Amino acid sequence: MSGRPRLDAPALDHLNAERAAGRPLGVAVSGGSDSTALLLLLSDIFGADALRAVTVDHGLRSEAADEARAVSRLCAARDIPHDTLRWEGWTGQGNLQDQARRARYGLLTDWAAGQGVAAVALGHTQDDNAETFVMGLARGAGLDGLTGMRPGFRRDGVTFLRPLLGTRREALREYLRGQGVGWCDDPSNEDPAYDRVRVRRALATLEELGIGAAHLSRSIANLRDTRAALARTLADWARVHVAQDRGDLLIDAGGLGGLPPDMARRLLNAALRWVSGADYPPRAESVMQIVTSPSVDRTLHGCLLRGDGARLRISREPEAAKRAGSVATTALWDGRWRLDGPHAPELDVSALTEADLPLCPDWRDTGLPRASLAASPAVRRGGELVAAPLAGLRDGWSAELANGRDDFAAAGFSH
Repeated sequence: MSGRPRLDAPALDHLNAERAAGRPLGVAVSGGSDSTALLLLLSDIFGADALRAVTVDHGLRSEAADEARAVSRLCAARDIPHDTLRWEGWTGQGNLQDQARRARYGLLTDWAAGQGVAAVALGHTQDDNAETFVMGLARGAGLDGLTGMRPGFRRDGVTFLRPLLGTRREALREYLRGQGVGWCDDPSNEDPAYDRVRVRRALATLEELGIGAAHLSRSIANLRDTRAALARTLADWARVHVAQDRGDLLIDAGGLGGLPPDMARRLLNAALRWVSGADYPPRAESVMQIVTSPSVDRTLHGCLLRGDGARLRISREPEAAKRAGSVATTALWDGRWRLDGPHAPELDVSALTEADLPLCPDWRDTGLPRASLAASPAVRRGGELVAAPLAGLRDGWSAELANGRDDFAAAGFSH
């Protein structure tokens, strides 16, 4: 069909690679115009049998269930498998939008794993990207906050792609009209109580002044190029000044002190995220305290930081590792460890504890501090310790870092 919106080339290349590998493509569909158009575009390009569609109902609006059913009917009419996932975790306390976002991605990654899907496409558009940029301006954001939405990112082994960041919302709606397909409008998208709605209205005014989403997208792309160049510089620095010690990072304190403050902060943000597996870095003021006093022991962002004057060791905080709970030995533990050994249904993985160390007679020979070992994976049967690979109690088991954490310099600055 002429005039059909095109997917951004890098995302399309990734999706083509997934199909070449024989894997189905996931697409998250809310029922709004953007994700509905994405569903149809992907179906046109790859065929209905290549897709697995999913809708997340956060249970926060009475209309959401009807919208999910509308998506289900559209998918059924086009022979696209579809599932609806429901979140029921809102307690009325805390940051609703943050909790809903985290829950949404948790549901999506679990669903993708069950479907054999390694890549999920999201329907964010050029308009969404421009709104994110302006919201960053309102916060007084620096470089990282002004580079817009990430075109792609990984979470818990699943790649999320945004193939429509170069496409205007109105172009997608025109495409749907041409297809004779409707969409659902979320009433909250017109509620001025939300920052994003107020920004959307401000952008309409800016467009009249010649500062539209397309113009802002060019600025976003330029800033993204600048950040990428800075990331390459930091990666080169890390190859010289940062060593990996199994799940820990060892940073040359002298070298860290010689970096400009902003680069030191970026380096530490990357290290804290790499060790903790967190999606976002901690507050800048907390990180700058490390820059100015790297020898002070502290906990931050699910990590334990200890300095000896020469090096700063960043390891997983034992209490944070304990909160990762227990999983099957075939699953990823604490978001970063993959175990290999004689798997069995009665075995699980959880954090090794200080109390377990006497059961690991060779733990001192590993060279890892007690606290690092207390945050390492342990295999158990009915609560009884079977193996702790990093603590020297192997019994046929090994533990390897997963999700690209085998190379901090390569993975730590790719966000």
